[in-house]
Amino acid sequence: MSTSILPPGAVSPQDVAVAPAMPDIMAQKQTRKGVLGYLLRHPTIAIGGFLLLLMLAIAVFAPYLWTKDPTALAPAMRTRDPSARFWFGTDMLGRDVYSRVLYGTRVSLQVGFGVAFFASIIGLAIGLVSGFVRWADSIIMRVMDGIMSIPSILLAIALMALTRGSVGNVILAITIAEIPRVSRLVRGVVLSLREQPYVDAAIASGTRTPVIIWRHILPNTLAPMTVQATYICASAMIAEAILSFIGAGTPPIIPSWGNIMAEGRALWQVKPYIVFFPAVFLSITVLAVNLLGDGLRDSLDPRAAKRV
Repeated sequence: MSTSILPPGAVSPQDVAVAPAMPDIMAQKQTRKGVLGYLLRHPTIAIGGFLLLLMLAIAVFAPYLWTKDPTALAPAMRTRDPSARFWFGTDMLGRDVYSRVLYGTRVSLQVGFGVAFFASIIGLAIGLVSGFVRWADSIIMRVMDGIMSIPSILLAIALMALTRGSVGNVILAITIAEIPRVSRLVRGVVLSLREQPYVDAAIASGTRTPVIIWRHILPNTLAPMTVQATYICASAMIAEAILSFIGAGTPPIIPSWGNIMAEGRALWQVKPYIVFFPAVFLSITVLAVNLLGDGLRDSLDPRAAKRV
């Protein structure tokens, strides 16, 4: 058996054969470590994301989770206590509360995501124009101040009084009340960004205003706007439940958590489960969105990243 002595710096044939596989293995380990490390550094994102995905799964697969028709009436089965047949009991009209609560997840998430999306898009456009175009700032902000002077829930009630009850109208009413939040946030970010040297350089070079906003201003507003959208989503779900609870939201035939609680408040002392179960689902969903928003805020904040 002969032993070959390699000169310094030389690579043996065995090392050459093993070398190509090493970067792939290291890259896979680094990727796994990065995702796991990110979730460990931000547990609120992991918890909130898991709970929100669970609620989304319930909303999507509600017909397959041993539910019944949420609108089917059964007067002979009214106000039955929770049992093996009716897991959450029945209401005063004999409808299965379990089925109504699970289908109510669809309404709440639809309103929350819809309001967050439309309020973010419209508020982003208004905030960009108001923050960058100086002559339009005072006009736009006075309109936003006028809207914000009215409590959002009262404004939503007033808008719903002018229309008929439906999920679309609820989304529209809450969106109008939430737009000033996003627009003022984006405006504040734009006011600080437009004084940066790179923006002055773009203006001096003759770059058009829409291009400056698209390339230099808009990307820096997405992080705070994303965090704000999560809080708007949570508040929109609460607002929808309040509107439905007082009879100014979705029609009673639609199984929403607010409607279920409104129908069970008359029997609260003797049949508390009618109000308890939708309230628990609403609390968990709002908690999930708020946890996700808090985690995104800490993750996207460069000062918090440095502390970690």
